[in-house]
Amino acid sequence: MFALIHAVTIHQLRLDIQAVHEHAKTTIAICEEQEFAFWLAVGILYRGWVLVAQGHGEEGVAQMRQGIPPSERLMAPYLRALLAEAHATIGQTEEGWAVLAEVLDEVGQGEGRFYAAELYRLKGELLLRQAMTNAQQAEACFQQALDLARRSQAKWWELRAAMSLSRLWQHQGRRDGARQLLAEVYGWFTEGFDTVDLQEARALLHELQGE
Repeated sequence: MFALIHAVTIHQLRLDIQAVHEHAKTTIAICEEQEFAFWLAVGILYRGWVLVAQGHGEEGVAQMRQGIPPSERLMAPYLRALLAEAHATIGQTEEGWAVLAEVLDEVGQGEGRFYAAELYRLKGELLLRQAMTNAQQAEACFQQALDLARRSQAKWWELRAAMSLSRLWQHQGRRDGARQLLAEVYGWFTEGFDTVDLQEARALLHELQGE
């Protein structure tokens, strides 16, 4: 079960919806059979994430809220960040903001710091969903996410932060800076070009290059 949960987590980080769906389904079935309450909650959360990704927002968010496992400390910020993003995805920005604020407070106390860069990137995205007048604050969050990712040598988080910042700069007419930033990060990768993030990064880079 431990291996299975890590597999579904990796697929979620890759944004592979079908693989997450299959692994979450297997996780839930085994947990119900073996009465593994803790891992069952995590499986339900991932099933809810799939529902949100498939357009069944309210049902998915309800399952994700049900699936936050009690007493979990290491992965709780990551799992709850998924919930915050899901709220924002279905237009519940204030609810997402409330969840994210709690998560950032937990990370500030030392829990789940492996996901810190993504949390600050998400904070910037939520600020932009509230109003473009928050662009300066959002940019600061994206820069903080970049800094955290670089210090950790976490290229995947760096790529996501660079994409968020590049999109903001593109909207502001700062195309040259956006193109240079994204090209430097994207050019580091030598594999994984079938993943959602790298495909989106390539498409954005082509936009910035005027292709």
